[in-house]
Amino acid sequence: MIKVTVWNENRHEQKNPVVKDIYPKGIHGAIQEFLEKAGHDVNTATLDEAQHGLTEDVLNNTDVLVWWGHLAHDEVEDEIVNKVYQRVLDGMGLLVLHSGHFSKIFKKLMGTSCDLKWREADEKERIWIVNPSHPIANGLGEYIELEKEEMYGEHFDIPAPDDLVFVSWFEGGEVFRSGAAYNRGKGKVFYFRPGHETYPTYYNEDVQKVITNAVSFLAPSGSETPKYGNAKPLEAIGAK
Repeated sequence: MIKVTVWNENRHEQKNPVVKDIYPKGIHGAIQEFLEKAGHDVNTATLDEAQHGLTEDVLNNTDVLVWWGHLAHDEVEDEIVNKVYQRVLDGMGLLVLHSGHFSKIFKKLMGTSCDLKWREADEKERIWIVNPSHPIANGLGEYIELEKEEMYGEHFDIPAPDDLVFVSWFEGGEVFRSGAAYNRGKGKVFYFRPGHETYPTYYNEDVQKVITNAVSFLAPSGSETPKYGNAKPLEAIGAK
């Protein structure tokens, strides 16, 4: 079983009754439920817990960290961000969802502003699978269609992905790189766009399949940590 921690700032659920009605157990609770059904060992953590629920023990026992944030990116302590960053470099997978594009941890890992265009207009999103051979696309058709979602549009200020799996089209005409995978140290990072809090996106079976596939893809490979620093020669230098 893959050990998953689903982190959610859990603020919209407390402030907005619409979000509370859609996700009575929080966005983190909804994600936890379908990942557990997929056979993973899943715990949750939220912003207002001590150390944001991401203690050293929790992080050290997490194979894949799922991250959803929006209202309170600035409230996440830098010390915790640095610990998550180091765990990713050491091999922990990180799945960043929707407005988590502006989280401290994603921006630190990308090294860019991660800014974009956005609009809330109840418009259709069609997520095209542009890399059908990628493991995260397993079991999907040509596209995922969401009746209503928030629009994110280009330019999305991220580095060129190591793998681009999804590209979204929106009813208003914009497109967006909505499924981007990166290697960082020994760890892997995947950004997946949909998931605005006022829509039931995380109940969509295809969206659940993407997240479930991503957890499997992001899990640590178990490879050895490279050795750095001064190195002795493997062969005798200058030998005749």
